[in-house]
Amino acid sequence: MAFAFFALYIFFAWRGALPGGVLFAAVGISSLWAACSAVAARGDVALVGALAVLLDVLRVAAWYAFLIVLSRPLWGAWSRWPAYAAVAVVSAQVLALVLELAGLSAALPVAPVIGAWLTHAVVGLMLVEQLYRGMPAVSRWGLKPLCLALAAGYIFELYLFADALLFSRIDADVWAARGIAHALLIPLIAIAGTRSPSWTLRMSVSREVVFHSTALAGAGLYLLVIAGAAYYVRYFGGDWGRALQMALLFAGLVLLGALLFSGAVRARLRVFISKHLFPYRYDYRAEWLRFTQALSSADRSLDLGQSVIKALSDMVESPGGALWLADAYGKCKLHSRFNHPVVDAVDSLESPLCAFLAGRGWVVDLEEYRMQPGRYEGLVLPEWLSRLDDAWLVIPLQTAERLIGFVVLSSPRAPFDIDWEVLDLLKTAQRQAAGYLDRMLAAEALLEARKFDSFNRMSAFVVHDLKNLVAQLSLMLKNAQRHRDNPEFQQDMLETVANVEARMRGLMTQLQEKRSIDPPRALDLPALLRTVCESKRGQMPVIELALERAGPVEVSAHPQRLERIVGHVVQNALDATAQDGKVTLTLAAGKDGRANVVVEDDGCGMTAEFVRERLSRPFQTTKSSGMGIGVYETRQYLEEIGGALHYDSEVGRGTRVTIELPRIRREDGQSIAMGT
Repeated sequence: MAFAFFALYIFFAWRGALPGGVLFAAVGISSLWAACSAVAARGDVALVGALAVLLDVLRVAAWYAFLIVLSRPLWGAWSRWPAYAAVAVVSAQVLALVLELAGLSAALPVAPVIGAWLTHAVVGLMLVEQLYRGMPAVSRWGLKPLCLALAAGYIFELYLFADALLFSRIDADVWAARGIAHALLIPLIAIAGTRSPSWTLRMSVSREVVFHSTALAGAGLYLLVIAGAAYYVRYFGGDWGRALQMALLFAGLVLLGALLFSGAVRARLRVFISKHLFPYRYDYRAEWLRFTQALSSADRSLDLGQSVIKALSDMVESPGGALWLADAYGKCKLHSRFNHPVVDAVDSLESPLCAFLAGRGWVVDLEEYRMQPGRYEGLVLPEWLSRLDDAWLVIPLQTAERLIGFVVLSSPRAPFDIDWEVLDLLKTAQRQAAGYLDRMLAAEALLEARKFDSFNRMSAFVVHDLKNLVAQLSLMLKNAQRHRDNPEFQQDMLETVANVEARMRGLMTQLQEKRSIDPPRALDLPALLRTVCESKRGQMPVIELALERAGPVEVSAHPQRLERIVGHVVQNALDATAQDGKVTLTLAAGKDGRANVVVEDDGCGMTAEFVRERLSRPFQTTKSSGMGIGVYETRQYLEEIGGALHYDSEVGRGTRVTIELPRIRREDGQSIAMGT
């Protein structure tokens, strides 16, 4: 009744499209089969049972036809094997019925009817799988319930007849539920009908469809062979039946493992399918997506060079190879290898091989070169490459401007023909790979340059500090002519030399270890300012120190570095001011609890443009003997500890420099940073 009502619904909703007509026929025949089966179950008329079996064959053929009609767009790019398989299965079912009616099936080791219906379930699953995988993503939503329903029905049939084949009997309980199981699938088919009223869709086939279908067909065939062989062994094996059955099972598992884990077998299968089932060898969309994915997100265990080798080798079924990249001196050295031994060989970009690759851009087939060297006119292989027995292809890595290296691939797992399609794909792939590798080399060069830049920047700071120390020694020598007999001057000179020696030794250690040897700690800011003024006491004008805050003012900083940058700002003020001018060093309270160190002078001053655009840039200075990195270092360090630097200057009126420092406030024996 369910099939009958569904058939009436399809008939009245049919708009004349071929898939709808075939679906109506399949559902209508299924309703007749169900009705005859119900009558035959009562056992009143024997002829009705034979009619139910015949309608079952017609039902199988009708559903096959429906799946084939939906899959017709595949036939333009693929063989017509689904139609041939369907015809073969239906023919096998008819033949099995004839043998059964003629009484010849009893003499056969395997029941023909059960084997034919089991084959029907396997082929049905293959057709559903092919239909679903061939659909584009936009069409899967409409036909997904149909595929789910038919797949469930074929799985039920597979279980029923596989069990019957193994135990030589049909499970009565499963057989009784067969009609109900198929009737339960009608709602899913109806949902698919409402989603796709015309039962039409655009379809595209890919090699994944072929491989998955082939794998499913192989699995079905494997099941049939194992089931049939097991039945045969149990039927004729006698005392050895169980032992032979276990041996056969073990052999089947070994064969399955070889198929699953052997790269050579899979490679041969891919080559066979590409040669015989497709007009083109590659599915370019899938190949390019896989190649790009391999380059853009290399595996955790592979670097970019190894990923390039693996991506290129997978295109031609090669197990691996080696990659040579050119360095800054034009020498091609081994950079990466994948499933390849270490090769201690270096080639120059000026060598005949690299010159040929750069000039022609050809992929060199070494087997072809050995047999027909005339095709590679001008190519001379280096001795180290001629000694590589497993070398097969030499692929140049060439950007738009230059050759950056080459890849040598090993011999393929399976016989692989190199034709124009393979060469074009490899040439295009190597250009993309060369682009990735070129950017990698550029990034490595940039990283190295940044390391040198960091070292040079530190060296510049050290040289700047050395300049200040030399200035102290120069001033001391200048005053030595007049005060060399003064004991106080002699004592001060010894202290200055000792201080300079300690500072120079510290700078050398800092430069060697590439880190600061002056750790940050809490320091008293007024005491530091007094030390700065004391170090400048021999220069004119005399620095006026004004401490607006009473009591200690503590900040967290590197004592020597903070003293150095404050001394630098003060020295700049002294250099810009005449001897009868005025330089003031003031400690004042700033915003948010900060401490402000203000250095003010009435010297020559600076233009607003210079302060805005050039003052804080390295190697920019207004002094003839300056290096232009003092202000840059000062600003960098203050920002590092959470401070700030502000300049207010006017030409002819002087400059006011404000150094903001985060202050430490102590409460209950604990220090609390303020303003950070």
